[in-house]
Amino acid sequence: MIIIGCSRGKHIAGRIAKKLKKPYSEFKVKRFPDGEIYVRFMKNVKGKDVVLVQSFYGYVNDCVMEAIFAAETAKDLGAKSVTLVAPYFAYLRQDSRFNAGECISIKVVGNLFSKYFNKIIIIDPHLHRQGDLSNLFSIKTEKLTSNPHIAAYIKKNIKNPLIVGPDWESYKWAQRVAEKLNYPFVILNKKRLSGRRVKITINKKINIKNKNIVFVDDIVSTGHTILEAAKKLRKFGAKKFICIAVHGIFVENALEKLRKANIKVLTTNTIPTKVSKIDVSALVAESLKNRNQ
Repeated sequence: MIIIGCSRGKHIAGRIAKKLKKPYSEFKVKRFPDGEIYVRFMKNVKGKDVVLVQSFYGYVNDCVMEAIFAAETAKDLGAKSVTLVAPYFAYLRQDSRFNAGECISIKVVGNLFSKYFNKIIIIDPHLHRQGDLSNLFSIKTEKLTSNPHIAAYIKKNIKNPLIVGPDWESYKWAQRVAEKLNYPFVILNKKRLSGRRVKITINKKINIKNKNIVFVDDIVSTGHTILEAAKKLRKFGAKKFICIAVHGIFVENALEKLRKANIKVLTTNTIPTKVSKIDVSALVAESLKNRNQ
């Protein structure tokens, strides 16, 4: 086995390789003036189980092409198998045709990646109506969750917490983390008014006064949901606010907006940011180790 750190995966790929005590190499990627990308393996992959590590953030479409180029090239160079480890995998949001003529992107990427990889491992995929990765890909899949790592952080670092899911979709993280710790929790109701406006309501009676509110969710993108939820809970006497997410995308200056609202933010390192404090490399390493046993 050889671990290859793609352009959006090298921040965690080296850690994974070190934990597995397996060889590691970065993947050379250049961009031509016209926008095309050039890729190259820097170590021999012939006869090896190649593990490509790539998160899909930033220039998402370039990340997709890079991963496909890498997979096809590895096979052309004689790799025994090619596994994609995607700490964060994109294009899972559009899982239905909500309006006439829309592309169901989740199906397209599922079919596309199934053609090039032998297996895909994703950490906390953004799945809601699609319950499992096996419904999307025709190859082997594995869904990992960072919930144990988030729970361990909360237990060690936060006193008197109330775990809050900012909307119904967050129960897979907020509720399950709270239940693992046997801590109180509440899942809020969210009505989306537009791409940047939401209305938050509380759906059950719970003691909020003087609590340290811990928002737990899989993705923070614009941060508007968290900001509105904090505004609502402040009216009930909440003491402090901490937001813990698996994937910190932080578009439109979201991180600074949250900080200005006195909300402490931290995430796992599926996407590298200055608040990526929870390391999930051991989660991936354990999965890959079990595969080879």
